[in-house]
Formats: sequence, structure tokens, C-alpha cells
Amino acid sequence: MALTSLKARVKAATSDEPTVESVTVAVPEQSAGEQLHTTAQGDGGTLTDTAMTWLERYGADFTAALPSHINVAQFLAAVRDLMPKLIRCTPASVRQSLLTCARFGLVPDGVHAVIVAEGRTAVFIPMAQGYVRLMMNTGQVGTVRRGMIHENDEWSYEPSAPAPHDFMHRPNLLGDRGEPVIAYAFCWMKSGERSQVELMTRAEAEEIRDEYSQSYRRAEDSGAKNSFWHTHFNRMWAKSPLRRLPKTVGMSAAIVALGRAEEAGDAGEVQVIHAPVEDTVLLVEAEVQHARAEASQAPEETRPRPLLRKRSQPKRSPSRAARKRARR
Repeated sequence: MALTSLKARVKAATSDEPTVESVTVAVPEQSAGEQLHTTAQGDGGTLTDTAMTWLERYGADFTAALPSHINVAQFLAAVRDLMPKLIRCTPASVRQSLLTCARFGLVPDGVHAVIVAEGRTAVFIPMAQGYVRLMMNTGQVGTVRRGMIHENDEWSYEPSAPAPHDFMHRPNLLGDRGEPVIAYAFCWMKSGERSQVELMTRAEAEEIRDEYSQSYRRAEDSGAKNSFWHTHFNRMWAKSPLRRLPKTVGMSAAIVALGRAEEAGDAGEVQVIHAPVEDTVLLVEAEVQHARAEASQAPEETRPRPLLRKRSQPKRSPSRAARKRARR
């Protein structure tokens, strides 16, 4: 039976019960991508060149995922710059994170999106400008304003005043601005209306990080302190007010999906399932590859073992005494 809706396809990818489509997906014991490091070392080539050659084999997938104004060459050129940092990640997670990025029409150029290594897993993280791009793509938004207020800047906020007199920010460009104290974002709609101004202090950003970011907690617990919240706190802080805007202006489903994909990556889930994807086989493959990648990284003693089956004993003919008892 064919799966006709996106909801059904996502269910097929995450369900424990295989569907007709999921049964037909063949996953080899070791794909060409999983042999990436061995092949590079054996051929004497660089890992980056080998990885890019492997990714180019999926050019048709990236072409199908990317919007028409972004070509595969442009996309992969940005990927090449990232590859040295991702070379220890599992190939399955690299491909999935890049496909997720492509399906949102973003380039991993460090401005609109980045792909980072969380252990051996590659994770797609949209940046503030990535959210701005999707907001502008809705056709409802005229301009998006965002910024950071520093200690020595001039600013005022009066929520009860009518827009645009309720908020003012004048950066101190000729002197020492001091440390950032507040991040903000708002947008003007094409209808002429302005959204609510979203402001966030550093303490609020830290509270969001501590409560919701699983990658931050993992990095804290391990002592690595290498999550994106650790290494790029101000960028994550500046993005947080933008993520609140759709709640007040009601934008497109793609923006909501972008937030969910980011949360999935933070939680260690397969992000491509949360992206606007219409390919059942890709969804199922993503789940299988993700499970395999996680199992390969787990300590041997914690890996799932096959269930022991009780051996079936051959049937024996009832003894003469048993036959007598049965007749009584």
C-alpha cells in the first residue's frame, strides 16, 4: 500500500513496524561512505578530497533538495571548507545533516547555517540569517531587524507606546560599546504592521541554554565544553529572539520545521525527518543509518545483543504409562 502523505511517510520512517516501502530499502553491511577513512589512507589522498568525491556521488539528491537558485556546485563549495572539521564524523550523519540543510534552501557558509561535529555525529545548525531568509521567503515580511544592545549604547523600550516609538537603539559607534547586554529582533510586515519587539537578556539566554540544550548538557557532563553554546554563545543568544518571532506573527510551516530540525539535532535525533522532505526511502534510510551509527559508537558491553531463542525439542511419542493415564 502506497504512503501518500508526509505524515504517513514520517511515521513509516520512525515506526517499529516495517512498511512495504521500508522493507525494500537495502542497506549494505558497509557502504562506500563508511569506508571513507580506510580508502583515503590506502590511496594516499587527502581525507577532504576523498569525502568530497564520495559526496559528489549524491549530487542528484542534493539537486532535488536544493531550491532552483542554489546549484550543487555552490553548495558543495561551502561544504569543502567545512569538511576538515567533519572528517571524523560518520558519513551517514554528514550526508543527513547536509541534506537537511539543503532542503531548507540554506548554504552551510557559517552565515546562514553551519554543520558542526557532536562527537562522531555531524549536526546541522541554522544561524540567525538562516531564520531571516526563511522569514523573507514567506512573502509576508518586508524587513527583519535584529541586533545586540551593548552597555554603552543608547536605547529605550516602552511597551505601552505605539510602534515604532516603543523601541529605539542607537549604537555607540565612536567609543567603547562595552559588553552586550540584550539581544533583540522584530520585523515589519508588508502590510505595514510591525511585530512585537522580542528582547532577551544574557541571563534569559543562559536559562534557555541550561533548560533546553541537550548538546550543552552533554558537553558539560563530559567536560569537553565544545557545544555550539560553549563556542559561540553570543551567536546562539542573538538567534534566540528571532526564534520567538513566529509565535507572535504566525509565519510559514517551514520556519516552524526549521526550529524543530534544530531541536532534533540538539537532541541527537535524525534531522532530515524534521525537514520538509517528501522521500520515503530517504526517511527510512536516515533512520537505519542513524541507528547503525549510534550502535557502532556505543561501548561493546552496552550494544544490544540478539535475543536467545529456546531450542525446539523434537516431539516424543507418549510412553505406555502416559497412554494408560490418558485413557483413565
